[in-house]
This record gives sequence, C-alpha cells and structure tokens, in this order.
Amino acid sequence: MMDEKFDFIREDTKALKDAGLFITLRTIDSPPGAWMAVDGKRVLNLCTNNYLGLADDARLVQAAHDALDRFGVGPTAVRSIAGTLSLHAELERRVAEFKGVEDALYVQSGFCANQAAIPPLVGKDDVIFSDRLNHASIIDGCRLSGAKIIVYEHADSANPRDPDDLEVKVKENLSGYRRGMVITDGVFSMDGDVAPLDRIYAVAERYGLMTMVDDAHGEGVLGRGGRGIVDHFGLHGRFDVEIGTFSKAFGVIGGVVAGKRVVVDYLRQKARPFLFSNAVTAADTAACLAAVKVLAESTELVERLWENTRYFKDEMKRLGFDTGHSETPITPVMLGEAPLAQEFSRRLFEAGVFAMAIGFPTVPKGMARIRVMVSAMLGRKDLDYGLEKFAEVGKALGVI
Repeated sequence: MMDEKFDFIREDTKALKDAGLFITLRTIDSPPGAWMAVDGKRVLNLCTNNYLGLADDARLVQAAHDALDRFGVGPTAVRSIAGTLSLHAELERRVAEFKGVEDALYVQSGFCANQAAIPPLVGKDDVIFSDRLNHASIIDGCRLSGAKIIVYEHADSANPRDPDDLEVKVKENLSGYRRGMVITDGVFSMDGDVAPLDRIYAVAERYGLMTMVDDAHGEGVLGRGGRGIVDHFGLHGRFDVEIGTFSKAFGVIGGVVAGKRVVVDYLRQKARPFLFSNAVTAADTAACLAAVKVLAESTELVERLWENTRYFKDEMKRLGFDTGHSETPITPVMLGEAPLAQEFSRRLFEAGVFAMAIGFPTVPKGMARIRVMVSAMLGRKDLDYGLEKFAEVGKALGVI
C-alpha cells in the first residue's frame, strides 16, 4: 500500500513530466574534457562549465596528489577551530593578488560564498536591491539576511537605460532603512549577458550603497587574463565585494569572497558557512591554487576561449539559430517550449553531442533552451562537429 501522505509528491512529479520539466540525471564516467563518457556513450562536451579545460589539467591533478600525500584526505574541522591549512592561507593571498583586492576568504562553494557574505552585512533593518535575474544563491543569501529585498528590472549592458529601474527603486525606498546594498550577477548564467557594472556602481555611489557582484561566470573569462568583471570595467578598489567560484573556469570546487580587508576580516568572524561547515580539502585547495597560478602566468587559455566563442556563435547565427543576447561563451540556443528543448537535447545526445535542455524554473516559462558552454579545450574539428549536429537536429525539428 502506497503512503498517502506523499501523494502530493507523486502528483507534482507527474505534472513535471507532463510539462517536459522533469530532470533526468545523466551519469559521467570520465573527466569533463572535450569528449566525455556519459551514460556509457562517448560524446562531445558542450555542457560543462570547464571554460579553460583546467578540470583535468595535469598541473592541477599533480597538485592535488601532492596535497593528499602531505595533508591527507580531509581537514576534519571548521576553519575557525582547527581546519585552516597553510594551503588555505596561501590560496587566499594568491587570489587577492590575482584579482587586485585587499583580501579574500575561501569557503566551500560559490553558493556558500553568497550565504557567507550577505547576512553579516545586512539585516532586518536594511534593504537589498537585487537584479531580477540574479542566481538562486544570491536570492537565498538575501532571504537568510532578513533584510527587505527589492527587485529591480534586469540590467544588461545591451540596454543603455538598464540602470534606470535600479535608481528609481533606490530613490523610492532607501530612506526607510538603516543601510542598503545592491547585488548583481556579473555574467548571467542562463543568457550570457554582462551586467553594466560601471553604471550600477555609479548609482550605488550616488546613494551610498554597499556593492556586491557575483562573478562566478566572469572569473577566468572576463578581464585581463580572466581576472573578472571588476577588472573588465576597471573598478578596482571601488566595488566592495566580489563573490567567486572555483568550480567553473578554475575547474575545481570552492568559493571565494574577495574585496576590502575590513569586510573580509569581518566575515571571518561572522560568516556561518566559514564558521560552521568543515574546511575544504587540501587536494581541492591545492588544485585551486594551481589554477590561479596558471592564469596568473599566461593569458593563452582565455584568448583561446574567446576565439572559440566568436567562431561558434558566428556559425550558429549563420545557420539560423537564435542565440539570444549573450556576450560571453555562454551560448543559449533559444527554443521556447520545454518539451521541444528536451527533444532537441535528446537527439543531440544520440548524435554524439552533450548539451542539456534548460527550462522552468531555471529560466522563465516559454524561454526553454539548449545552453551551450564553449570552452578553450575544444579544437576547430570539435566545434565543427557540434555545429554539424546542431544543424541536423535543428532542421529535423523545424527550428531552422
């Protein structure tokens, strides 16, 4: 006899399947290189966030091995008690140096970084101005803070009037609160557009707001040699907090809060993921440190990433695909309805291309897509293979 108290789960699951929104997990059995073993099939990787191909880079792998030999498998403590390794301190120093900021705090993930940074800086007497399309980790961090959350209409660098709604919301609401903060993603992960950080900063400066940007998809991609969106806009020393992740372009795991020393030092006293969750392993930390060193020493991978991005996008547009307003290697192939996107992804996979469908609630209803993640690890033959299969499936499904 089925447990009736879980009928709501069965009903919701059926509704998700009927709407083409049920998520099916694919199983990976290889590093996320240019070609991967997925569900027992060799496929071209147009899906992971391995922008620079560092996830299986020999230098990072060796660094992780060496750290295992020296430090063991896990720190077995939180950073504030007995879990801060010399590797953690070195990574924080090198990240701050790489990004041109005063200090940095290393935490367990990019998601944790937003939960670590936002609640200590604003509370129930304060207000947060948040872009409508900000990542879920920002939204959750804002909710945890207890501050009033006021959403402003999405700001992107393609629209010259984009900061207007932010300023309207600030004028209307700031006076009723103790202090305010504006938070935006740097690169928006679903559409690939870039926040107009210079104009957002100008609004924040006029009204005395604290500023925070989540640079998860900008680090290793934007700026000089991948130094990120603050570098891209030349805002060093002016933007208060940069949130980052090591799980995308850097190819490993972990998050970082970087910025002014007074802020980072304060977070070491107040950030709950830092204080109450185990420190990141030595192997992961050493691999992150190796990745930072790679980027600090050469711009080659970032240049190759952008060369591949320009080629792939130009060819997709020539084929007749709608790739939205992306300004970065994130390339959304807009399809509209979720069932079509899922069928498109399934046929691509059968043809040897790994590119997943994304639908509601990750993106708004009617905005389902295949999100292609271009990478420096892809050769011209790889890109041409992917383009050929997109064309075949697109024509078969009447998309182009």
